[in-house]
Amino acid sequence: MDQGLIIWARRVKQRYRNPYPTLWLFTDLTRLPDPLPSIKALPAGISGVVFRHDDAPGRLALGLRIARLCKARRIALVVAGDARLAARLQAGVHLRGGHFAGYSRPKTGLKTASAHNPPDVIRARRANAAIIFISPLCATASHPVGQPGSRPLGPCRWRALARNARPAKAYALGGITGKVMKQLAGFSCGAASIRALADYIS
Repeated sequence: MDQGLIIWARRVKQRYRNPYPTLWLFTDLTRLPDPLPSIKALPAGISGVVFRHDDAPGRLALGLRIARLCKARRIALVVAGDARLAARLQAGVHLRGGHFAGYSRPKTGLKTASAHNPPDVIRARRANAAIIFISPLCATASHPVGQPGSRPLGPCRWRALARNARPAKAYALGGITGKVMKQLAGFSCGAASIRALADYIS
């Protein structure tokens, strides 16, 4: 794990008294098929997990194991694009591009959202997302060149989107390291990653 990123997240948590976790691990079926060891290594009290194993065999069983682990370690949990599974896991919901999936609208629990452009940010705000993960800040293996949302925003464009995210808290995602986050001093309320928070990448 990137210790510099963890130190940065702790400082942000203290400095801005952010009520939400400032450090988030995004699970990924391809790059991090077994997220449990990484979740066990996350620093308690400042961490959260976005569960994204959409097509994983035994997804419910894995989700239940992750939910139990997160609860035991005081780690927040949101489920990407599936309000019903989120309710089953007693977790929050993560909205891709600010979109609700299907017809289920969670009335309680933490809501987070991803955003790659101004329309995404607007949808996320209207959905009352507390946290908006704006990405990709830098080049990342999760969004190879040519795919939607693959062009890195860079610090200047990221900051512009972050200003429009208010009153939601803007978090950086995409190619994140402790060194990278220093470029967003005073703008980012938190950060999220796969690689920087994984104990291994397959």
